[in-house]
Amino acid sequence: MSVLLKNGQGYVDKKLQQLNVLIEGERIRDLHSTTQTADTVIDLHQALVTPGLIDVHVHLREPGFTNKETIKTGSAAAAHGGFTTIGAMANLNPTPDTPERFKKQLELSQKSSVKIKQYAPVTQDRKGQATVDFSTLRDAGAFAFSDDGSGIANSQVMWTAMQKLAALNMVLCDHAQDMQLTNGGVINAGATAERLKMPGVNKVSESSQIARNLVLAQATGVHYHVCHVSTKESIELIRIAKKARVNVTCEVTPHHLLLDDTMIQNGDAQFKMNPPLRSAEDRMACVAGLMDGTIDLIATDHAPHTDQEKQQGLLNSPNGIVGSETAFALLYTRFVKTGIWPLNKLIDWLSEAPKQVFQLSTVGQLRVGDLADIAVFDLAHREKISATGFLSKGHNSPFLGQQVYGNTLFTLVNGQIVYRRY
Repeated sequence: MSVLLKNGQGYVDKKLQQLNVLIEGERIRDLHSTTQTADTVIDLHQALVTPGLIDVHVHLREPGFTNKETIKTGSAAAAHGGFTTIGAMANLNPTPDTPERFKKQLELSQKSSVKIKQYAPVTQDRKGQATVDFSTLRDAGAFAFSDDGSGIANSQVMWTAMQKLAALNMVLCDHAQDMQLTNGGVINAGATAERLKMPGVNKVSESSQIARNLVLAQATGVHYHVCHVSTKESIELIRIAKKARVNVTCEVTPHHLLLDDTMIQNGDAQFKMNPPLRSAEDRMACVAGLMDGTIDLIATDHAPHTDQEKQQGLLNSPNGIVGSETAFALLYTRFVKTGIWPLNKLIDWLSEAPKQVFQLSTVGQLRVGDLADIAVFDLAHREKISATGFLSKGHNSPFLGQQVYGNTLFTLVNGQIVYRRY
């Protein structure tokens, strides 16, 4: 089976070039093919061709919460957004915290239309008390470990986990949050919380936990990855730690780059997530941290919920928004099209950087001989983000109704078309 993607453009050797991508079987055979014949020939009309995007932070909800999302719908949403590889978090029911449960989770993942890298939890049932058997879960196929959704309060537990994961050369991904400092808050503590008379989350709940864990990471040598950083203090701590050669990396979400708490005008729970939207100053610190290399990559934290759940206001609705289907288009429209970022940097933050940080050897790049994991985006036409166009079960997004460029036309995984717009 062969596919020819002709008349596209993409970055090769750090230069934007005209491309005619010939795919034979699972692999890229030529980037500048002169052939006019293939089993499937698609004229891209100068659309952008990129490596398949990689999202190391999604919530697929299956098993346990399939009213919100399933592996089938979540992976379809990822493909719709141009993602060909995703990292699925372990906050499931049952938690995949034993080799037997983990292997069952991998069996479920076979329903996916994209490549799934499955997290295992750091602690049993994600309760933050006793660590899992890291070695057997690694051998079962865990690509990294995270209790995402919960911070690990017990310092001894974190210390033990870091020591063991360092010995195994595995990544510990941390939802950095001291729950004792959140004060039952639902949005960021500050002027907006006061105006709306809502309990606020003190941002030191994040930065204090990162400070502790950076010290432990330095002592153990573990690869410590901070999920969804959101405050200027957190970013500065990581910046200092990197200069001190601590083995730390971190990610930022599109929503923490695009939104801040001044944009919350009422009790709309589409703006409720964890960590919460911070101040405008924090948002700009996230943008600056990404641009200066302190923040390594962008990950969506795709977190679907039912429409009913998200209609209960800020106080009672669950945290989280969907992001798989809108990430590239939003970031391209707001940052690349306006001249703040070069296009090649956005592509790197969504593909090459996560590949390098997590040492993902089984995903493709835009190179001859590589697996044909490819995304194609339309940069020329603007479209409105609409819930009716989502393939996710979740519609919980504060970006509904916004006009964006850079919508996905095609996504291929191992040479197979898993999403096509036309």
